Amino acid sequence: MTRRLEELFDFPPSEDKETVKTTQETQAQLASIDATIDKIDAALPTVRDLETGDRELDDLAAKAQETFDDLMDLGMQVDSRYSSEIFAVASTMLGHALTAKTAKLNKKLKMVDLQLKKLKMDNDQARAAPEDAVETAHGHVLSRNDLLERLIVSGGQNNNKA
Repeated sequence: MTRRLEELFDFPPSEDKETVKTTQETQAQLASIDATIDKIDAALPTVRDLETGDRELDDLAAKAQETFDDLMDLGMQVDSRYSSEIFAVASTMLGHALTAKTAKLNKKLKMVDLQLKKLKMDNDQARAAPEDAVETAHGHVLSRNDLLERLIVSGGQNNNKA
């Protein structure tokens, strides 16, 4: 928060908090986070029997198509005043077959989308943290005001050099 806002709203002045973490503390914290992530991964259930769902949807679609064909044949053989209801049921069966096929395709597309997202995430992580790189910098927690002051000071020095 800026000093002007503090004065305007009568807030107490912000304290400058600067903490320095050592490499050992950072590595210990990262190890703790990795252990927590491993626990979460172990707790998540694995997805099984994906192919069973595909077979079931194929079976349902095939049955609906067979029923549609049978009802269409029956509708052609009965009196015209009864055939409209038979054709309506036949179109419903065809709609069910189409829904089963669409659900199967949506499921496959979702799996492909998830695989692409995972691949992108893995590539981003590989680029962000090369395995051979060793982190040697020290971090500082700064307030917004401290950061702005440092930017203003470094910007003024750069302008003087030019």
